[in-house]
This record gives sequence, C-alpha cells and structure tokens, in this order.
Amino acid sequence: QLQLAESGGGSVQAGGSLRLSCLASGDTYRGRCIAWFRQAPGKGRERVAGIYTGAGGSHYADFARGRFTISQDNLKNTVYLLMNSLKPEDTAKYYCATDGGIWVNEGVCPRRPDSQYNYWGQGTEVIVSS
Repeated sequence: QLQLAESGGGSVQAGGSLRLSCLASGDTYRGRCIAWFRQAPGKGRERVAGIYTGAGGSHYADFARGRFTISQDNLKNTVYLLMNSLKPEDTAKYYCATDGGIWVNEGVCPRRPDSQYNYWGQGTEVIVSS
C-alpha cells in the first residue's frame, strides 16, 4: 500500500505562511487522488485541497481558495500545500490522504467523498497565533 508522511507544520503568527509536504512511498505515486485534510480539536476532518498526481489538476475548499496552493513534484513523489495569509482558525492537524485507485480519471478526484480518502499519514500540526 502507499505510505504517506507529512512534514512542515509548526507555529506561525497570523498572516504568515507555511509549506507542508506529503511524501509518498511504497507503491505507485502517479495517477492518484491525493488530498490535504485538517482536523481541529473537537471537529471532524475537512478537506482543504486535492490534486490528481497524473496531470496535476487541483481542487480547493472555499476557505482555501485564493490563500492555499496545492502542487506536486512527481520526481520526488511529494505533494505540497503552500498556505499563505494564515488565520488562527487554520489551527489544526493537517493530514494528507489518498484513495486506493491508480491512474483514475482526473475528474474523479473532486467528486470522491471524504470517506473514500481512507489511506492517511500521521499528520503534522499547524498552530496559528493571533
């Protein structure tokens, strides 16, 4: 199975930036739906942004659009999430996740329900102070 490992979290002041990394290993990287999720204490997980690791098409949650950018380096098998203009409400543990498919249709990724992104990394914590 594909293993995912997040890094890049930390503490930052409001208005600052962080770039998170999701390193994939152990299985085919290309042609997957990989997405960033976050979970704040007492809250359920919410999707932040997703990417298709074939052609690289992306999709965003409304709260992330315009502030966050998802990208990939397919030579490093890594998906990134650049977070700009961070707000205290962005404080959460951030995870990357994938479904089980490889070389899926790119249009599938935004339509996959959150429950089907069921292969997770360990997460990386982001704390944004005001």
